[in-house]
Amino acid sequence: MHRLEVPGARIAWAFSDESGYPVVQLHGLTSSRSRDRVLDLDLGRGLTGTRLLRYDARGHGHSTGRPVPEDYLWSTLAEDLLHLLEVWFPGEQVHGVGPSMGAGTLLHAAVREPERFSGFTLLLPPTAWETRAARAEEYRRAATFIERHGLDRLIAADASAPQPPASVGHPDSVPHVSAELLPSVYRGAALSDLPDPALIARLTQPTTVLAWTDDPGHPVSTAETLVSLMPHAALQIASTPEEVRRWPAVLAADVGRNAAASGAR
Repeated sequence: MHRLEVPGARIAWAFSDESGYPVVQLHGLTSSRSRDRVLDLDLGRGLTGTRLLRYDARGHGHSTGRPVPEDYLWSTLAEDLLHLLEVWFPGEQVHGVGPSMGAGTLLHAAVREPERFSGFTLLLPPTAWETRAARAEEYRRAATFIERHGLDRLIAADASAPQPPASVGHPDSVPHVSAELLPSVYRGAALSDLPDPALIARLTQPTTVLAWTDDPGHPVSTAETLVSLMPHAALQIASTPEEVRRWPAVLAADVGRNAAASGAR
């Protein structure tokens, strides 16, 4: 298992080197590289001819972490991301792709160091700004529930929750975070939000935002706001699993466009 030390954690990573354009792929809250593949959110599986870095966020998957909510702020995860980019792609611009928490992490890193990124493919942007408070309260309640009743009870309670139409048919999966760390992970998410809209509006990188319908945790309204803020962003909305299965081709097209532009410079 390959791991890289960052403050308070060891990050598990995988690197596919086909001597091409640099790409970094992130995942969502409570997920991991392997779980995103089950959920059809591993868009990197369709890439060829790239240098693709995939990793598990601290506390998720095969990465380690501490039971400290502040460790899981999206701004903290952005620091981890920037550290990884400095190790794997020093001095290079990178295309970033990731869903939900991964999208939030990318945006926090980008407003800090916009020159590190050539473009983005942002999946399922999470609740943000005016929609964030209600979601944050749900995360705090989930953290307390796990501490009082255990993770298995939470999984059982969530099993009957309605699913977005575009995600129907996926195998059942559970959080890829330990019961010891999950309350802190949830509380860190509750303390997090997307960057200030004025900062996001300064990001001029070519961006595709991919959303799906009928998901209160990832409302289309956030995706629409991002596209309205970012001057070179486009939106695609899926309502069926078939449309989601086309998303790897969207990433491949985004990366190919960036690679062609960089070769022309």
